[in-house]
Amino acid sequence: MTNFEIGLASFPVLLMLIFLRMPIGLAMFSVGFGGLFLVTDGTLVPLAKLKSETYVTFSSYSLSIVPMFLLMGQFATLGGLSQSLFRAAESWLGHKRGGVAMAAVGACAGFGAICGSSLATAATMGQVALPELKRYGYSGGFSTATLAAGGTLGILIPPSVILVIYAILTEQNIAKLFLAAFIPGILAAIGYMITISIYVRLHPDAAGTRPPVPMAERIRALVDVWPVLMVFLAVVGGIYLGWFTPTEGAAVGAFGTGLIAFLNGGLRGRAWADSFRATAKSTAMIFFIVLGAAFYNGFLALTQVPQELSLWVVEQGLNPWLVLSGVLLLYLVFGCLMDSLSMILLTIPIFFPIVSALDFGMGAEEFAIWFGIIVLIVVEVGLITPPVGMNLFIINSMDRETPIGRTYGAVMYFIASDIARVILLVAFPGITLVLLRLFY
Repeated sequence: MTNFEIGLASFPVLLMLIFLRMPIGLAMFSVGFGGLFLVTDGTLVPLAKLKSETYVTFSSYSLSIVPMFLLMGQFATLGGLSQSLFRAAESWLGHKRGGVAMAAVGACAGFGAICGSSLATAATMGQVALPELKRYGYSGGFSTATLAAGGTLGILIPPSVILVIYAILTEQNIAKLFLAAFIPGILAAIGYMITISIYVRLHPDAAGTRPPVPMAERIRALVDVWPVLMVFLAVVGGIYLGWFTPTEGAAVGAFGTGLIAFLNGGLRGRAWADSFRATAKSTAMIFFIVLGAAFYNGFLALTQVPQELSLWVVEQGLNPWLVLSGVLLLYLVFGCLMDSLSMILLTIPIFFPIVSALDFGMGAEEFAIWFGIIVLIVVEVGLITPPVGMNLFIINSMDRETPIGRTYGAVMYFIASDIARVILLVAFPGITLVLLRLFY
């Protein structure tokens, strides 16, 4: 077999290992290491790469942003910021039809601004909002679907761990990617609220009502979220004012949320150690997947598979938008089978060279940023796409009384909203790039 054929054959082998429940990081590492051994005719190159690739990967300054954002999310949870966000949103929206569900989505958007993880956002807001939704007569399937969809805002609204990984893989500016994600993130939250409004009109029995909250209590609840606003402005404002880099901003955010959690009494006793331990476990998992992807992508580069595929696509003379649509459809399929981080690490080194070789009427940097946001949204859809949407399982595990089938039925409305948003942003790239063009 030629090196190119070995590279192509690695895909079904990798997918088979994933289907056999091998951890995705270990699967990519194993296939990459074994592939390197084959294409180098059994030399010691894979062992030499094991030393050099591990050092290069883990000594990356950009990757240090990941544990900082994860720690920031841990501190935000312990500091009670999720409860404050939900209470504020509920006091203003709760009395409307479907208002408590809309409040949950709004709180997810706010928590996503200080937590870079979708799964963490879904799990945290599920603990806070699910009892309230049940208390006011919201059906189990509608409640779990709303929280699963709202949790995806953690991956889109900056800061986002997945965007950081994408920036590293494609050598793009992290701050510019964060800026470009703002409008799509806001559109996502608005789209989910519109979806809730439509759902409760089509299914009146799915949502109860709650009495309006006095204006004084609303204002008091709004004032209580000032720590979230301060942390967000300190991190994001500091980055775009040039006070510090995104990595330094993440450290500032972690310190700020840690201080708030300490003052609120959330970091007493073993809470300190537990938060650092949870951050270390999540960081180790992400870093091992990154290492496995580095080995596998290094093997693919040696076989010339990405380059040959991109050249083949260009030679076919296909419409660039048709190729892009095919890539996005593949992401929807992959989203049913694997988590978002694995999808990004596995596919970007293959798909990005292919689409970058086509003409979309944009500069190289603008295209890379726009494509990254579109991919992030489609990956986000994968988190709530049956049968293997990770957010669906996390939220449903908190509500054992609701069959997963009811969650699947209700979440299809939110998936329709996501697909409509993808079509809008693909058709009008300027929506994503307007802030980038304005500030840069």
